Amino acid sequence: MNHREPSSPGAGAPLSGAGVSFVMPVLNERAYLEHAVASALAQDVDGPTELVLALGPSSDGTTALAERLAAREPRLRIVHNPAADIPVGLNAAIRASRYPTVIRVDAHSELSPGYAARALATLERTGAANVGGVMRADGRTPFQAAVARAYNSPVGLGGGSYHGGTKEGRAESAYLGVMRRTVLDEVGLFDESIRRGEDWELNLRIRQAGHTVWFDPQLAVTYWPRESWTRLSRQFRSTGAWRGELVRRYGRSNGVRFFAPPALLVILALAVVVGVLQLTGVLSGLGSVIASAVYLPLVAYAALVIVMALIPARPADPPRSPRERMWTLAVLPTMHLSWGLGFLMGVLRGAHDTVDTSRLGTRNTPLP
Repeated sequence: MNHREPSSPGAGAPLSGAGVSFVMPVLNERAYLEHAVASALAQDVDGPTELVLALGPSSDGTTALAERLAAREPRLRIVHNPAADIPVGLNAAIRASRYPTVIRVDAHSELSPGYAARALATLERTGAANVGGVMRADGRTPFQAAVARAYNSPVGLGGGSYHGGTKEGRAESAYLGVMRRTVLDEVGLFDESIRRGEDWELNLRIRQAGHTVWFDPQLAVTYWPRESWTRLSRQFRSTGAWRGELVRRYGRSNGVRFFAPPALLVILALAVVVGVLQLTGVLSGLGSVIASAVYLPLVAYAALVIVMALIPARPADPPRSPRERMWTLAVLPTMHLSWGLGFLMGVLRGAHDTVDTSRLGTRNTPLP
């Protein structure tokens, strides 16, 4: 089916042959950076390309690696991001870029072959301002594989289109994003006061300006999740806090799915209170029976987590190891409860200077 959904007059201007700028914020990514850079520079498009790294103050050797890569690759340039904030780095990289199409790349991800060419074709075909595809999480260890499976499932991250959607069309947001520079300049680039969820907020402004955000399931990006339980919990708590901040700022523009993790946390807290009151005898008789209904959602949730741990891998995926299945029992509640706790704190007091510390001081094993 040949979709055509022009955003606004002029938004669908031809982009073929005009050049592509990849932009990538980087902080403590020594284990992943070289693969991410290679996947971007290997993209075959009609026109010139460049990759601009927004380099934060890393402590794991990332800076030296980035400088070595830039020294031998003329298409690779570096701008510095001393504050290490993602939107600040993205804006610096975009301002330093030269071409009319901007493709965001995560240093913890790898673009599939043909990604850029397909995205450019989709931009021109639809007239969209921003195009995104599917985040395909993958893992090297049993823990990371369990996290990746949660990312790829509606149970893990709430069923956003870029976590496994198959239907092409208009979208609320776009994973990473392949964007028209003219539209970015029009709406004012990323909001530097938002440290997480900056892509959702940018896409909200793009849509409010009358442009189209488009999801193309044929676009795929491999994403490598956090490598340890502590880093995962810190990441999700920070992300939840900033979603809470976005709810404070934009209210009902946020989807209903964002409220599921905090609801789970509230139910869990109520269940603990009810349990204590029952054990101490404060709550008894019919009142105790009625109050016990608070346990039902938790029993259903526990059953869902167990099912997620037991279901077999898809035919195209590698077999699931017993350790990966065991980690699933911990990964899903960690993601949901950490995110829910952060969300409630963000809604109640704002995210303020909440920072995702899951990348600080990281020591990773290089990818094979």
